[in-house]
Amino acid sequence: MFSTSMRVLEFKVKGKTTQYAAIDEAIRTAQFVRNKCIRFWMDNHGVGQKELYRYNTVLRAEYPFVKALNSHACQVGVERAYSSIARFYDNCKKNIPGKKGYPKFKKNNRSVEYKTSGWKLSQTRKQITFTDKKGIGNLKLKGTWDLNFYPIEQIKRVRLVRRADGYYAQFLISVDNKIETQPTGKTIGLDVGLKEFYTDSNGHSEPNPRFYRTGEKRLKFYQRRVSRKKRASINRKKAVNRLGRVHLKISRQRIEHAKRVARCVIQSNDLVAYVGEALPKARFED
Repeated sequence: MFSTSMRVLEFKVKGKTTQYAAIDEAIRTAQFVRNKCIRFWMDNHGVGQKELYRYNTVLRAEYPFVKALNSHACQVGVERAYSSIARFYDNCKKNIPGKKGYPKFKKNNRSVEYKTSGWKLSQTRKQITFTDKKGIGNLKLKGTWDLNFYPIEQIKRVRLVRRADGYYAQFLISVDNKIETQPTGKTIGLDVGLKEFYTDSNGHSEPNPRFYRTGEKRLKFYQRRVSRKKRASINRKKAVNRLGRVHLKISRQRIEHAKRVARCVIQSNDLVAYVGEALPKARFED
């Protein structure tokens, strides 16, 4: 069985302090473009994605710091804005009860996304250079994946992500998957819940590891440390970063556990149906 899918490969990036500051500036600029597009839509109801792209051109002409960011990265900011607008319209059309998800301004973006331009990989594929005028420059890629396995044209997007434990580069790669499996003749139904991770139609229950509950004591400890520090101080920033690292660890534990369980269920059955909340999935984002 052949199928085309997108694969995300993630590397930690190493650079100088000035380069990290340049990444932060690029992230702020992408956030600025997105928020300005949301404001433009609020002031001009009915505008579509084409009008937002034209408005992006106006922003690039008006603000030098926006022009310094790669044009495709600015377009991604427009796409993110329109995605929230389209989701709001879709929720209204479907008459979803409660809040419809009216587009809001972002305050703390953590990523900037490039398409097929604005970056260049080294011959060894161990380094990446960003070629726009933000000054990010050359960054070392640290990870176990081998980018030499994929032609450059298969890399559709590159994303820089800021997390509590550093900066990362994500590569979105279009790949052709060849899957050779033998039919098992089995079907299964899953009831995804809170008390148990899931209960299947055969009566088997997968226990919920409760990673948050396990780490709650440490979270409270570091939260108290944050609250005791003086606002806008360096020590408070350090405490916030340490708290963020604990949250990041819990998030990664949850995702890896869900992926492991989902892989086992899918490989053991031909048809899987579930009720309740969907299993977490790996995303090309923060």
